[in-house]
Amino acid sequence: MAQWLRFNHHSKAYFGQLNQAQISVYEGNLFDRPQATGESFALAEVELDIPCVPSKMVALVDNFYALVEKLAHAVPAEPLYFLKGNNSFLAAGKTICLPKSYSGKVVYEGELGIVIGKKSQDLTETEALEAIFGYTCINDVTAIEILQKDPGFAQWTRAKSFDTFGVFGPYITTDIDPLSLRIQTILNDQERQNYPVADMIFPPAKLVSLLSQQMTLEAGDVIACGTSIGVGSMKPDSTVSIVIEGLGTLTNQFA
Repeated sequence: MAQWLRFNHHSKAYFGQLNQAQISVYEGNLFDRPQATGESFALAEVELDIPCVPSKMVALVDNFYALVEKLAHAVPAEPLYFLKGNNSFLAAGKTICLPKSYSGKVVYEGELGIVIGKKSQDLTETEALEAIFGYTCINDVTAIEILQKDPGFAQWTRAKSFDTFGVFGPYITTDIDPLSLRIQTILNDQERQNYPVADMIFPPAKLVSLLSQQMTLEAGDVIACGTSIGVGSMKPDSTVSIVIEGLGTLTNQFA
């Protein structure tokens, strides 16, 4: 297992591998045999950035049995998804901001993120498993009152693509079994979500395979696997953390 991250140190951008509280710096392409430089920094000395730069974030809807049952929705026959704008991406430790054009409720959604490691098209499930570089934590933030505001058109992209609404990180963790993981969301020290990844309707390899048959996935693209029960709104000045044991803790303030 390895944990990869991107960060800034004295205004210079780096990427590297985390070992406890120390970062070993690498150079080259994160997804194509990066090389260690021999340089290292203490984690406490750096400013975290998003752990990769996706061309897109594909985000799932109704992908957990418990939530589908609670909402009395039909179990989907194929993945239901939308795209989050890359303007929305935000790193751990940064502030989620209420848009000036919106004064309604803002909702957290703790999710598992899949990070694609190579250009992928028309993959089998076996090939899809090999195309997954690793996993990360996601907070799929939503301006919930916009979503169904127009009865003629559900506004998924608008509600979920405001600046700072695509939160992910702090690391990408490789060589871990995602179906063994649990996802917790902690809002102001209170647990709001705690659910198993194993309840997923379309698990990672199947999901990547199906999506690759509908669009080309590029190295660094992120798939937000959807959320389960316990979604709720955040008040200003809240602290929200997405905790996935083995992957890390993604903590942000909401202003």
